[in-house]
Amino acid sequence: MILPGTVEDSLPSVPGFDSDTIVTSAVAQQFYGGGYKFCLRYLSLSSQSPQDLTSQEATDILSAGLALMPVQHVRKPGWSPNAGLGQQDGQNAASNAQDVGFPAGVNVWCDLEGVGNSISPQDVIDYCQAWYAAVNGAGFVPGIYVGYGTQLTGQQLYDLSFQHYWKSQSSVPAIPERGYQLIQFLPSVTAYGIAIDLDITQTDGKGGKSQWLRIAG
Repeated sequence: MILPGTVEDSLPSVPGFDSDTIVTSAVAQQFYGGGYKFCLRYLSLSSQSPQDLTSQEATDILSAGLALMPVQHVRKPGWSPNAGLGQQDGQNAASNAQDVGFPAGVNVWCDLEGVGNSISPQDVIDYCQAWYAAVNGAGFVPGIYVGYGTQLTGQQLYDLSFQHYWKSQSSVPAIPERGYQLIQFLPSVTAYGIAIDLDITQTDGKGGKSQWLRIAG
């Protein structure tokens, strides 16, 4: 199945959230009624787990009026990225996004954080580029969440193929020229019974915006 809705440029300066907790129809409606405009939910690194986003949950979120984008889980801190792993993870991200029903053109986000201290920047770059190629090749628009411990400078992040950047609540490098399209805020909170991180959209320095799925109305 293909999820309902249309891929759109995100609206600038609107509030949303990301969560690793299932968002039920009732909870999604509460968020929308509370002024939230979008949601990001997780895809697995391999096969989907029961807590990861499903077609039914995605439909419930969209039907409540929230826009939606998927982000892939990251490994435990101290992990070791490389090109082969990037290709594998990117293929799984694309496959899981397709299984949920996301159409081509939506942002699928790579969560980059917690890289081992001994890992070379080139290995991280190779991972990111391979992930990008796999997701882009499947028709999605790759985005990257910049968390703590990426082992990359702002310039190295900018030089990646990505054109969509999401700033974490951690202290992270600025992205030269472009900047970020999503900003995550401290602290993590509980809202309507689930744990969330707060986010806001913005247009980046090159006029770029995140690409979300939304039912117009």
